[in-house]
Amino acid sequence: MAKPQVIVAGAGPVGLLAALALAERGIPVLVLEAEGSLTFDLRAGTYHPPSLEMMAPYGITDEMHKTGIKVPRWQIRDRKDGLIVEWDVSLIKDLTPYPYRLHLEQHRLTPIIHDKLKAFPHAEVRFLHEVTGVSQSVDRVTVTANTPGGQEEFQADWLVGADGGRSAVRKCMAVTFEGYTWPERFVVASTTDDYARHGYTLNAYVADPQEWVALFKMPDDGPPGMWRVIFPIPEEEDEAVTLSEEMVERRMQRFQPRAGRYPIKYKSIYKVHQRVASEFRVGRVVIAGDAAHLNNPIGAFGLNGGIHDAFNLTDKLARICRGEADASLLDLYARQRRTVNLEYVQDVSIRNLKRLNEKSEAQRRRNFDELRRQASTLQGQREFLLVSSMIASVRRASAIT
Repeated sequence: MAKPQVIVAGAGPVGLLAALALAERGIPVLVLEAEGSLTFDLRAGTYHPPSLEMMAPYGITDEMHKTGIKVPRWQIRDRKDGLIVEWDVSLIKDLTPYPYRLHLEQHRLTPIIHDKLKAFPHAEVRFLHEVTGVSQSVDRVTVTANTPGGQEEFQADWLVGADGGRSAVRKCMAVTFEGYTWPERFVVASTTDDYARHGYTLNAYVADPQEWVALFKMPDDGPPGMWRVIFPIPEEEDEAVTLSEEMVERRMQRFQPRAGRYPIKYKSIYKVHQRVASEFRVGRVVIAGDAAHLNNPIGAFGLNGGIHDAFNLTDKLARICRGEADASLLDLYARQRRTVNLEYVQDVSIRNLKRLNEKSEAQRRRNFDELRRQASTLQGQREFLLVSSMIASVRRASAIT
């Protein structure tokens, strides 16, 4: 391939989408990925309407629909009181061609994007290329990477860091990752047992002061699909205990009793963060996705926010690479995406989690009353759905100049 104008660190969804959007605009791009192949990630898997709209022109959204699960309605519940409110995304069908959430595991999305990227001779993905250093001059950026052939240097006009929450690019930029880590971790157990027969929508959040729950139906390898069930873990609980068959079974039965043991296909633990990088751009280096911001998964804002980063950034970066705009346009990317991460992604995801784990009974009642009040009118429902679907955050970013 030709000498890349842009190097992208990271071959997750955000990095691959950035590379694809640049390649489609004729920009030579090189993706460096530390792992030996596309990663098998069981966490993210919910896509909001704006994300589906952004990926549609590349043929990705149509491919996703071949195996993805449409979720037009989703619930907020309480373990004691049952259903609090059910949201119908079709109420905003006048605002989007995709009035639903789409469920598809992240590890099924990345091969779709990767296959699209292979069609461009001026785009390349190199696996087992771990970025370890970044330096820049007035007119270029140099990336050092550990490769199967030893340490190598790569040069380009620009570098996009989409290499995850532990981003080497962000660290090389000496940018602080402001925020905090939640004391409780999350455990995810995946089962083929069907929660729909108990009245749950294909996505549901269940509040409880001791042990809230989040449910997501995923396609898996095909019918009957798989339900991903998330529980919080007390800070002091040992990881081996959490992942033991006995503890997983105890949590699953305590939430929804069934005759016989639950069939568990996957189980894993992860830490949860609320962080935003102090800078999204330093000279010829920009960051996006988890490298730039992390949040808890209640509301499915993390991956979607990263997708929005990728398309916002590449629209501007391609114009700069083609000589149609000044490099200062990247400062607008930083202002737009950092602002909405602070004002929407962080604020709403924190509020979502606190609503689920609220300990005060009086505050729990106030939370539920407010949800019911908002759901009691069409205007209230539409306002809620604009925020929860991330349409409001995309509009806010576009309004920033």
